[in-house]
Amino acid sequence: AGHSFEYCYWISTHDMKLSFSSLLFAVCLSSASAFVEPSLFPSHVLVKSRARAVAVFAANLHSPRTKRPTSSSTLHMSASDTASPRKLSLYNSLSRAKEPFEAMASPKVTMYTCGPTVYDYAHVGNFRAFLTYDVLKRALLYLGYEVDHICNLTDVDDKIIARCDRENIGLIELTRKFERLFLDDLDALNIIRARAYPRATDHIPEMVQLIKDLEERGLAYQSKEGSWYFNVGEKEGYGQQLVQLDTKNMQSGASGAGSARGTDADEYDAEKVGARDFALWKAFKPDFDRDDATWDTEIGRGRPGWHLECSAMAKRYLGETIDIHCGGIDLKFPHHENEIAQSEGANGRPFCNCWLHNGFVNIGDEKMSKSKGNFLTLRGA
Repeated sequence: AGHSFEYCYWISTHDMKLSFSSLLFAVCLSSASAFVEPSLFPSHVLVKSRARAVAVFAANLHSPRTKRPTSSSTLHMSASDTASPRKLSLYNSLSRAKEPFEAMASPKVTMYTCGPTVYDYAHVGNFRAFLTYDVLKRALLYLGYEVDHICNLTDVDDKIIARCDRENIGLIELTRKFERLFLDDLDALNIIRARAYPRATDHIPEMVQLIKDLEERGLAYQSKEGSWYFNVGEKEGYGQQLVQLDTKNMQSGASGAGSARGTDADEYDAEKVGARDFALWKAFKPDFDRDDATWDTEIGRGRPGWHLECSAMAKRYLGETIDIHCGGIDLKFPHHENEIAQSEGANGRPFCNCWLHNGFVNIGDEKMSKSKGNFLTLRGA
């Protein structure tokens, strides 16, 4: 292919499955770019999957090896010398259509990607996602955009606490270890690093403020045992942005410890008003929580819910409205719908203009997953 093809990045929102051989091919493309100029993407290769295809950009193989850039902000792109960035089309999960990409403040693009939970090695399925985001970023850079990329690190949650207890290890010791290994693996794949990888535990004040802002707008409440929940019933349009949630068939209210959690994946049992309400802040529980994984704040002692960190850190580093948000297709609901509800509820503005979701790497008929124990690491694949 020459220079005149339509640059497009297309991810199926339905049943795309990437074969393991296709994934390794993508890894080889990314690794090969360590030996060439990583800023050049004059051609593309079509990687076929079982149900859909993903357009990926292959590096040009005529330049000598160059030093790997530490982040997209340090990368000079030859195409950026033009008066304005060239156009591309992206499949937007929000509109459910491929559409021309329009940055709010072109040529600058703000991009937030969901990062790993650092309690174990990231697996090959995870890196399928991070390679996808890298391909997108390289394409944007080549076309003349300036990409400000932030990727979060979840370093406190139920799984992390459980492993700390099981191995009798401190939270910081555990999470910093796997954080370092994750970044090493990104470098091994020649993935251009984000500007920053903020940790959830470093942004407790921002999350507390977000909860206070939601409370002022009638969208957050504190339960009797001290946890804070998002009041889904008061948020118009909840569950209708990235998915079409069937709210009529969901339980409209529940109370009492251990009551139904609706379809929220948040692993927590506590009293709340509605079954769909999700945890913003989890009150300290002496029989489960740890001192090094809880914080004394003006809204009480506890720790943040999983969904809260992305809303808080996206606002801190990129602003109230961002251009692009990426993540796995399994995060559409509840995680990304909850992010939208939190951010737009607190800020009163659209949260993100373009949502991009990647498919899975499957082992047999199941998604590769740490929780399922069916994963391969980059080191062991």
